[in-house]
Amino acid sequence: MSTKMFVNLAVKDLKRSMAFWESLGYHFNPQFSDETAACLVFGDDAYAMLLTHEKFRGFSPNAICDTSKQTEVLVALSCESKEDVAEKVKRALAGGAKRYTEPKDYGFMVQDSFQDLDGHVWELFYMDPNAVPQ
Repeated sequence: MSTKMFVNLAVKDLKRSMAFWESLGYHFNPQFSDETAACLVFGDDAYAMLLTHEKFRGFSPNAICDTSKQTEVLVALSCESKEDVAEKVKRALAGGAKRYTEPKDYGFMVQDSFQDLDGHVWELFYMDPNAVPQ
């Protein structure tokens, strides 16, 4: 059995968040999207549900995290190449994201990160499978 992962994230402006992610080359599944939620597709088994604050509160008894003061979660996304990492982060920053940490090059892997429009942290990376230390 394959496990699918859905990360649920509160967003202030759903349409703006959707436009942001589309500018990075991602798309949404309209079957699971409406005016209160959008299903962001990263791959066959990885999704993020972008939920309006009102919708998110229906799923969680806890307060929505103030991402300007706390780190809610670090979500890592693999990319197809080093260039893909750099290009997606460049587009994210141009689209209103904030840099989270400086890019890192570990030799076998590069990583860069940003905070999206709602302060959620995304770490993009590329790992060369032929260069992984044994």
